[in-house]
Amino acid sequence: MNQPQYILLPVSPAFILMSLVLAFVLNLLPWGGWVGIPDCVALVLVFWSIHQPRKVGIGVAFFMGLLMDVHNSALLGENALSYTLLSYFAIMIHRRVLWFPLGTQALHVLPLLLLMQTVQLIVRWLVSNKFPGWFYYVESFTSTALWPVVSWLLLAPQRRAIDRDETRPI
Repeated sequence: MNQPQYILLPVSPAFILMSLVLAFVLNLLPWGGWVGIPDCVALVLVFWSIHQPRKVGIGVAFFMGLLMDVHNSALLGENALSYTLLSYFAIMIHRRVLWFPLGTQALHVLPLLLLMQTVQLIVRWLVSNKFPGWFYYVESFTSTALWPVVSWLLLAPQRRAIDRDETRPI
């Protein structure tokens, strides 16, 4: 059985801003340093970089990375560099990814998130010469598992009804 094809409405810039702010607030919560907790900012950034590359691009990723650097008291530019690379590569593959169903999209997003974490790991290793262990990468797999849920939530306000109702304007 085929899933219905939705015609998406244009996304509101206010909704994009609200989703980025909400992702940042979720990263501010105290469990953000635990193993396996996804980086919500990275997940929302990669989503918008794939779905709206002209509205959310490398500049937004850099700014969000600087905010996360200040929040984490990390080396200034560590998250900015990794988020910028994440956004760049997401924009590079955005046309290809959108052709696939959500499960396959998640498999395309996984290497991007692993690359982001590897860049963060290399920067931290160069500065402190400490390796956090291989459980460090569980965060990428958790984020990948959440990709269908995040996609459904962030696309929900843009979906039109399949059956047009004459009493509704849209």
